[in-house]
Amino acid sequence: MKISVVLVAGGESRRMGRDKATLLFHAKPLWQIQLELLQKLEPTEIFVSARTDPVWRPADVQFVADDLPSRGPLSGLAASLTRMRAQHLLALAIDMPFMTEEYLTFLCNQIEPCRGVIAKIEDRFEPLAAIYPQEALANVQSALSGKDFSLQTVTGCLVAAGKLQVMPVTSQERKLFLNMNELADLRSSESHSVL
Repeated sequence: MKISVVLVAGGESRRMGRDKATLLFHAKPLWQIQLELLQKLEPTEIFVSARTDPVWRPADVQFVADDLPSRGPLSGLAASLTRMRAQHLLALAIDMPFMTEEYLTFLCNQIEPCRGVIAKIEDRFEPLAAIYPQEALANVQSALSGKDFSLQTVTGCLVAAGKLQVMPVTSQERKLFLNMNELADLRSSESHSVL
């Protein structure tokens, strides 16, 4: 099945203290690492979700502004689901540089009509390494009109509704989901790369 993809780059990077997208990881900025990974999947289209159009966005990648008022990644997900042309949308966080083409392809191979897939580590979903069906839009918009903007809550509802299938993450796969939230994370991963 053909998919659309969105690189979620809209965070405020409060813990990092600067824009994560431009941080160098193995001599490449995070945005470039993630976009090159997504391009390997040969998607129908690639979006970048952010509060403002990033200066680093390549011309062949579409900018998707957060629906206002911005509710973090939930807003970017809603805007991307509204614009996508495919039946499924793969969402990937910009700060997850250990993710691989093999794992994302594995997730893509699990999708079905009207149902996507989400990874889960113990009791937490990984909503920014997940594939959402077009049918998830109603749930996402409903959450935006409420008071709980947590992606954990929304993805839990999507799982309960049968719109997302859960893929438990193995102990070997956990490294793929490591986030670069603080400069210490970046230094630690550079000194003992798990790639």
